[in-house]
Amino acid sequence: MTVEPGVPLRTGQREQSDAWYIERSRDEPERFAVLFDRHADSVYRYAARRLGPEAAEDLMADTFTTAFQQRHRYDPARADARPWLFGIATNLIGRHRRAEARRFKALARVPSPVPHEEPVADRAVARAGAAGIRTDLAAALAGLSARHRDVVLLVAWADLNYEEAAQALGVPVGTVRSRLHRARSTLREALGGSDPTAFQEAHAHE
Repeated sequence: MTVEPGVPLRTGQREQSDAWYIERSRDEPERFAVLFDRHADSVYRYAARRLGPEAAEDLMADTFTTAFQQRHRYDPARADARPWLFGIATNLIGRHRRAEARRFKALARVPSPVPHEEPVADRAVARAGAAGIRTDLAAALAGLSARHRDVVLLVAWADLNYEEAAQALGVPVGTVRSRLHRARSTLREALGGSDPTAFQEAHAHE
């Protein structure tokens, strides 16, 4: 799919929801470009944190290509397409589980900050006051099971709340809560009691 710049709003026209553009794109495919304009950067950052910047560009493009192909199945009752897009991205990342685990293990051996790596580890350092948590966090993430890593990173790195993470993964909210609890417990133990996802708790509401 070739994505062109988004369709501009006419003067006085209110901004429409993601669902509106997806529904219109069924007959007017060029409308889908607005989804790319709105969410491509956040999908790219999520992919880059999990797989590295080299793979992120292709994975982001594949996410929107898949979304475009599946747009006829999108539920128009869901105004915000972020959970759907991050769900597609997470499924695509699932094809690179070994690469992701190798990446986190490699980061665990790097003593200094890595270019293009930011957020969770840096915020955890500031919040928990634990110097060097970056390498410990990378090692801990490498040790999580795939399903636990997916849910904790959708909340921590994609900034989805519990209900949105459930939509992204196609599981009940209770399952998200259970997996997140287990993942955070595992991370706390690996990090000596500090919680690298605590800064997101205020946003992880139903």
